[in-house]
Amino acid sequence: MNAEAFMRMALAQAEEDPNEVPVGAVVALNGQVIAKAHNERESGGPLCHAEMLAMERAAKALGDRRLRGCTLYVTLEPCPMCAGALVMAEMDACVFGAYDPRQGCCGSVYTLPEDPAFFHRVACAGGVLEKECAAVLRRFFETKRSSPVQYTTSVPLPASGNKE
Repeated sequence: MNAEAFMRMALAQAEEDPNEVPVGAVVALNGQVIAKAHNERESGGPLCHAEMLAMERAAKALGDRRLRGCTLYVTLEPCPMCAGALVMAEMDACVFGAYDPRQGCCGSVYTLPEDPAFFHRVACAGGVLEKECAAVLRRFFETKRSSPVQYTTSVPLPASGNKE
């Protein structure tokens, strides 16, 4: 399989849950998908990015925390947390679709996985099916912006004003 085929799988993952920001990821080893995931931040918490979940599942599938020889394919350029996880997991490469000019750390804002300060470097390449990946995100946010904002919280919000 080529990078576009893996990215199409990641795109399919991205659209798994209409309540999550549509980011999907797959981890491949020797041309075979060993793990896949989509964002689960709304249901699972702040660390449940597609990349993190896919890498965790890949580590379980391999029985090793090191993902040597593996490539992550993800629809959006990884954030600082996910870029750091690529290094810590000792991935070989990261291929992403859409660039993230605000938080992307595989080339846009910073190139953390290729920084020589770290013990391991991960080759990064962006722009694979970039238009398709960006369109999925754009549609999601246009839909969110056009619907009324709904806030949910299980923690009471602080009262305003000073109390004596």
